[in-house]
Amino acid sequence: MARARSDADGNRPGTANALYRALALSLAATTFVYLFNNYLDFWQGWPGAGRVFMGGPLRGTAALQAWLQLASYVLTVVAVIVLALRTPQRPFASDAALLSAVTAYIIGTAFWATFLIGIVDGIISFLRVEGLLPAIFGDTLAQQLGISRLRGTYVHLPLILIAAVIACFKRGLDFIWLSLLVVVAEFQIVIARFIFSYEQAFMGDLVRFWYAALFLFASAHTLVAGGHVRVDVLFTHFSEKRKALVNAWGSMVLGVPLCWTILAVGMAGKASVINSPLLYFETSQSGFGLYVKYLMAGFLAVYAVSMMTQFLAYFLDAMAVLRGQATSHPTPEPS
Repeated sequence: MARARSDADGNRPGTANALYRALALSLAATTFVYLFNNYLDFWQGWPGAGRVFMGGPLRGTAALQAWLQLASYVLTVVAVIVLALRTPQRPFASDAALLSAVTAYIIGTAFWATFLIGIVDGIISFLRVEGLLPAIFGDTLAQQLGISRLRGTYVHLPLILIAAVIACFKRGLDFIWLSLLVVVAEFQIVIARFIFSYEQAFMGDLVRFWYAALFLFASAHTLVAGGHVRVDVLFTHFSEKRKALVNAWGSMVLGVPLCWTILAVGMAGKASVINSPLLYFETSQSGFGLYVKYLMAGFLAVYAVSMMTQFLAYFLDAMAVLRGQATSHPTPEPS
């Protein structure tokens, strides 16, 4: 391995910088591997990577699946480290910008999915409440649209895929529009209730659905935009390098572990707070409300993943400052 050389400022680019980049990128990559393996474990019945280290019989296809899952983690980390070491001069800002772009895409997809599903599911629920579904779709399809698993699979999932495509082309998402949608949804409840004496469960569900999305997704969106307000006494007066040190340690010691805790606890088993509603397409007890309760549980996973990738982008930008490189975006002014 080539020996790292010092630059004009006395920094040592090369291997050390590559390892910092590998740390952040491997954490991001293994997060997505974890999500995929969680899908294999609880939706496809695979044994899980942990079964390799546990006692008990594990033979044939199950043994192969467990080893493949374990290998997916190991190979991902190795691949990221090798890639980082083979590009020692790649600036921190490039990887930070990549992670920020991933974060923006995740929350962009989540925003459009929430918007589309809220509108479409609201229309279906309204038609179902008023008994209009059979006249429009026929008795068989109308009955199927009243089953949460079928509505989730054949209505919600295609809308999520459409949202993923829209997010590829629609940049610069502004969550002020989601705030407006929450206000409009609440306003129509007031008008319908006090003027027309009409109110249904799906109307309140729509407000809660969009508000939950606003609260959880906008957190990562604001972090990407550098818009979070700092209320502090010490940080404002720190030098740029000391601020970077605080951001680096804060991201890796506080931010990333918090996000991993949400994922680890919420996806630990079939009965966990995230997995259980998603597995069984859980709905509210109202019966004629929106069929989106299971998606609101999934919001926690979206929040954790998007915040984690952006915390890692913050870490890389902080390392850029500490190593005398340019950051991926201008440092925001203290608030």
